[in-house]
Amino acid sequence: MIFKIIYQENPKEPPLREKSKVLYVEGTDMITVRKQLRENTPYLVEYIQVLDEAHLAYEQQDPDFKLTEFSH
Repeated sequence: MIFKIIYQENPKEPPLREKSKVLYVEGTDMITVRKQLRENTPYLVEYIQVLDEAHLAYEQQDPDFKLTEFSH
């Protein structure tokens, strides 16, 4: 499954929509993805969404689409 993560880079600042960023991660389930994010990033995670095929196809049309991989 591919997950879309909306996050803030600086967890010490209040979240602002204008500063929200997105990354895409492949994972088996939401718990594993959350664990990977906690272990590998300092981000303030706002939202995690599982992408269905249609939504993933739409997101992949963006030239900046990149699947982030964490070392295990």
